[in-house]
Amino acid sequence: MAAIYSLYIINKSGGLIFYKDYGSAGRMDTNDSLRVASLWHSMHAISQQLSPIAGCSGVELLEADTFDLHCFQSLTGTKFFVVCEPGTQHMESLLKYIYELYTDFVLKNPFYEMEMPIRCELFDINLAQAVQKDRVALLGR
Repeated sequence: MAAIYSLYIINKSGGLIFYKDYGSAGRMDTNDSLRVASLWHSMHAISQQLSPIAGCSGVELLEADTFDLHCFQSLTGTKFFVVCEPGTQHMESLLKYIYELYTDFVLKNPFYEMEMPIRCELFDINLAQAVQKDRVALLGR
């Protein structure tokens, strides 16, 4: 079973711009993935406003019985989140690496329009390699 179930990238307005399923048992259709992204964006924004700590950046980890959800928000407001097996370690570093891939292969692509869905072959290839490397590293532990 894969440690990573799925990856989402949400723009600063809350729109889903990238979704990749990595073989989770209950595959979601497009509408469900849009709902999850919208719900997470809303929960993240509400948690920032309700936090008693000044300067809180929102929820970074949601732990459930059957999955963990790790989130990284860039300075521009783009959110990257991974749904993975409970207790999976080092997802923060993977998310930061995915953000680096995003900046290198998506934002520097002259044909990419900001806030639009990501359709970039180099990003897809490098993302697949990063996730595969992470899976191999997890199996080795």
